[in-house]
Amino acid sequence: MTNCITPGTFPGLILQRLMKTNAYYLPLFFLFLLTGICSSAQHKVILGSIRDSHSEEKIPFASVQFKNTMVGRQSDSAGNFQFYLAEWPSDTLQITCVGYQPFYFIIKPAKDSIHAEINLERGTFTENATVRVKVNKGLLLWKKIVQHKPENDRYRFANFSYELYNKLELDLKNFNFEKFGKIKPLRPITELINQNIDTADGLKYLPTFLSEVISDYYYQEKPKKRREVIKSVNTTGVSNESFSKQLGGMDQNVNVYNNFIPVFDKEFVSPISDNGDYYYNYRVVDTQLIANQRYFHLVFTPRRNGAVTFEGDCWVHAGTFAIQKMSLRLGKDADVNFLENLSMIQEYKMINDSTWFLAKDKFVADLSPIGKDKPGVIGRKTTTYENIVVNDSAVVNELAKNKVMEEVITLPDAHNKSREYWVTARHEELSKTEKGIIKMIDTLTNAPVFQRFTKTLDFIGTGYKTIGNYQIGPWMNWVSSNGWEGLRLRFDVNTNHHFNHKITFHTYLAYGFKDKKLKGMADFFYLPTKSPRMYIYGAYTHDLDWGQNYYGEVSQDNIFSLAIRKQGVPVKNTSVDEKRVEFFYESSKWMSNKLTITHKITTPLRNLLPADSFAVGIPGKPFSNFEVSLRFRFAYLEKFLETYFYRSSLGSPYPIGEIYISHGFPGVLNSSYSYTKISASVSDYFKIPPFGSVSWFIYGGKTFGTLPYPLLDIAPGNELYYYNKYAFNMMNRWEFVHDRYAGINIEHNFGSGIFRLFPKIKARQLWTAKVLWGGLTPANRALNFKTGNSFQTLDDKTYLELGTGVDNIFHVFRLDFVWRVLPSTLPKTGDKTFGIFGSFRLTF
Repeated sequence: MTNCITPGTFPGLILQRLMKTNAYYLPLFFLFLLTGICSSAQHKVILGSIRDSHSEEKIPFASVQFKNTMVGRQSDSAGNFQFYLAEWPSDTLQITCVGYQPFYFIIKPAKDSIHAEINLERGTFTENATVRVKVNKGLLLWKKIVQHKPENDRYRFANFSYELYNKLELDLKNFNFEKFGKIKPLRPITELINQNIDTADGLKYLPTFLSEVISDYYYQEKPKKRREVIKSVNTTGVSNESFSKQLGGMDQNVNVYNNFIPVFDKEFVSPISDNGDYYYNYRVVDTQLIANQRYFHLVFTPRRNGAVTFEGDCWVHAGTFAIQKMSLRLGKDADVNFLENLSMIQEYKMINDSTWFLAKDKFVADLSPIGKDKPGVIGRKTTTYENIVVNDSAVVNELAKNKVMEEVITLPDAHNKSREYWVTARHEELSKTEKGIIKMIDTLTNAPVFQRFTKTLDFIGTGYKTIGNYQIGPWMNWVSSNGWEGLRLRFDVNTNHHFNHKITFHTYLAYGFKDKKLKGMADFFYLPTKSPRMYIYGAYTHDLDWGQNYYGEVSQDNIFSLAIRKQGVPVKNTSVDEKRVEFFYESSKWMSNKLTITHKITTPLRNLLPADSFAVGIPGKPFSNFEVSLRFRFAYLEKFLETYFYRSSLGSPYPIGEIYISHGFPGVLNSSYSYTKISASVSDYFKIPPFGSVSWFIYGGKTFGTLPYPLLDIAPGNELYYYNKYAFNMMNRWEFVHDRYAGINIEHNFGSGIFRLFPKIKARQLWTAKVLWGGLTPANRALNFKTGNSFQTLDDKTYLELGTGVDNIFHVFRLDFVWRVLPSTLPKTGDKTFGIFGSFRLTF
């Protein structure tokens, strides 16, 4: 590099003259030099920063060198670099870093000042890694990290709290707006986007959603308690409170010190797992001194293909062996559906001389559901942590307010914060792009043409269409067919929250062209309070009975059931005339109660014993019952996603139990039967990494009384070739009747399994087992097993179905192979012991 002052130059002559005259002018001379003369000799300047092209995180200590020269340096700990030169050493700047592809930045010689933003594309961590050494320093460093995990994990503290800032952005990618605009119905959307976004150079991303949440989070180890107070929420077009709670910090469950790290619904082995050496190879590639503290640069790669592992690197503090920053990657070969790329970054900072605490999380997922370079979604989530307090009585006092182990509280004015508030409250200023996103999304969501477009997509996807204060659908129930009704048409109408915020009405009419009968239903749902949740539901139904319907399964009143019904199975139909009233009350955060009053008349239509066969010796109408039931539901820490009226369970980390008690009252509304029913069930879903996940369901019940078959327990059968998770798929409907029963359903999806040998297929292996025990009292057997009946009973023997299957075929299809193992003998000719069933399962 050229010196600023040399003999014979103009500054050198001035310096010699001043030294001979008066030293008083020397400071003025040096000021003169600093303001211009020195810079005139160094007139080539390049300033730059280096980032990961996917996560947009700065890359520290990358090598920056002018090609074919000795002039170069490393980027600093913040990923920045700078050169001040008299002339360009070469016309190419070469940037390299472990885990990234080399990048060549071309310099135009005519330019004197350059600002370079370098985005490195990912490469591999295994390049030039075949070095054999007697001592593996990487493995030794991993052992030290594991040894010091109890001293560095933030959950070592008795309690802690912090202020959390969460930012979530969703973008659409790879949209060809030129082709998009050629479709006439979509042309207005294209024009609207072009008016708000500069697409001259091609549009790489279309921002669709941005949210910000600021909250105070509190944690205590013993007894374990967690509390989050959401202070402010800023979302573009979304103001759902339960959704806002999901954007807080209660479910921030990524902790690199854990043995497993969640990615969507999978659990991947952490690089610093206690058994990490079984899954990873380790290398120390660098050592750096930052703020007088020494750090090791550790790189890790999977030991075998197809394992639930990451690749990436981390910086490790030499004194405490604490993680200062860890970067994790998943590529296209990872066993996660639709994933093209993923980055996870977790940074820690010292809050005193030796204590490390979490400072920042970043999660970037690049999803391509229909293939590479096709339209997809990029999600970016950034979380920062400030005002950290550890082992303080103030934390204990705040957690004392909890009524249960976990509570999320949203302050009343959280959604009403001003722009001025957000400017000062954010932990980090929004980028220019993010500010533009807010403005653009507000413009789009308020544009009528965009609202019509999104409503159309919603109608196609959910089946429902909103028209003012009303809603029609679902469209998939409009047309169906069955043996009794022939062609069936049905039309539904609902009111929505615009009609009333506390009550909604729904009705449908259906007509069968073969039986020439009109059917229908009318109901209401009244929700006076959401916390604690309480509602009243009433309904009247006059229609065919379609049996048990479960969320996510195909029912027989559906257009999709036309082509998948089993052949050769006698169709059994009944009609019901039912009046029902329910009263629900959530008595605590973990328990709810529901009182149900029902009057129901069942009429067999075909292939079942007629009601007249049971008309002797009863006070009222046969198959008519009046019942009062009470349900107790126990679901500790269950989470929900709520809409205006209804809510969907997101599950619980604990088993969920239910108890039902019912009693029939004869003589009320011409009912005929006195009985008592008691039943109970427990279910759970849990992960057993790295061996997949298990779901199980245990149930049982007993009926006290002598009753006709429609009022007894009918084992759930399946007469479709579409696999039903909750039914016995090799059993027909109305095949087994019981007044006492118990059963177990188990499903174990253990991930790749044998398909790990063929990682490109990305199929997953599973097995299932369903067991049922049941029986009838002599009185119920004598009443129901008459001439012409088609029922069976297990007589306290075992019914067993075993199955195996292949999941994730083309990411969405599942095949189940099911064997009816017990009873060993089949009662009727034509019954089968083996079946193949298909279904659709959309999971990550």
